[in-house]
Amino acid sequence: QVQLIESGGGSVQTGGSLTLSCAASYRTTNRPHMAWFRHTPGKEREFVAAISSGSYTMKYADSVKGRFTISRDYDKNLVLLQMSSLSPEDTAVYYCTADSDWMNLLRRPNYWGQGTQVTVSS
Repeated sequence: QVQLIESGGGSVQTGGSLTLSCAASYRTTNRPHMAWFRHTPGKEREFVAAISSGSYTMKYADSVKGRFTISRDYDKNLVLLQMSSLSPEDTAVYYCTADSDWMNLLRRPNYWGQGTQVTVSS
């Protein structure tokens, strides 16, 4: 079982920065791969960024490359999403996700947090 709790969402102006945190609970012997997705009403959920269990591999959506950075803090069991140069198009509910299978993680993660709202105003 994996439990995920996001925090760090909020409101920011265009061009601003925000860092999301995901506190993850899991068996250390079965460390999952982690990812962030986002959802805007009326649109499909969108993959944002992923990081492998050992942080050897990171993957980003084209729309966030160069602006977002995903990382892991193993001491605190956190997954971070540093977001910069934000625009109104980044407004969404951001979800932390996890899965033991990399391809599943990128498509249909098994575990989801409750989500945190990010609002970027122009």
